[in-house]
Amino acid sequence: MRLLLVEDDKSLGETIRSNLESERFIVKLISDGLQALDEILVESYDLVILDIMLPGMNGLEILKKIRKENITTPILLLTARNQIEDRVTGLDSGADDYLSKPFAFAELLARIRALLRRGSANKSPVIRLKGLSVDTLAHELKVNDKPVVLTNKEFSILEFLLYNTDRIVSRLSIAEHVWDDNFDMMTNVVDVHIKNLRKKIELAGGANVIETRRGLGYIIKSKR
Repeated sequence: MRLLLVEDDKSLGETIRSNLESERFIVKLISDGLQALDEILVESYDLVILDIMLPGMNGLEILKKIRKENITTPILLLTARNQIEDRVTGLDSGADDYLSKPFAFAELLARIRALLRRGSANKSPVIRLKGLSVDTLAHELKVNDKPVVLTNKEFSILEFLLYNTDRIVSRLSIAEHVWDDNFDMMTNVVDVHIKNLRKKIELAGGANVIETRRGLGYIIKSKR
């Protein structure tokens, strides 16, 4: 599952991201409000964790703008504020839940899972394409109904590419979502993981769904 975390406290943001990634979420961390708005408008996420106090544009403004664009992605607001009026304003602006700082990670995780379960009533967690069946909640891949064992990194890459079906995804984007900001782009680790992923899918009788775009990145197309 893809989460966008918008938090300008670098230390807190990195801690939350690390903990969520240990729970097998794909997490992108952004610290600027304007950048976050642009990201939400052009990318697809399963849930957004949004701080209210941000540089560039505050969380409530972001929330109002994306709801005006009819973007229904679940939004969990994070803030140091704990006054009742702030909670009311956030929920009235279109937030799905509200969590005041400081908080225990276990509580944040419980809120996230509750929102994702609520959304899964209208959206299947299983992505099916060209004989592949990817369960984004159970982290399971089946190729022509045959289970295929993937490493966590391989599954995250496949999931990320499927979320971006018909869109070229650069190696840098894959590295940022699957590894972290300290990833060394001088290595060929992304290519090696893609190669291993393709091999496992093909050995299970699946088609080579991951296409290379030389100099640009990789793409999974919905149609040939």
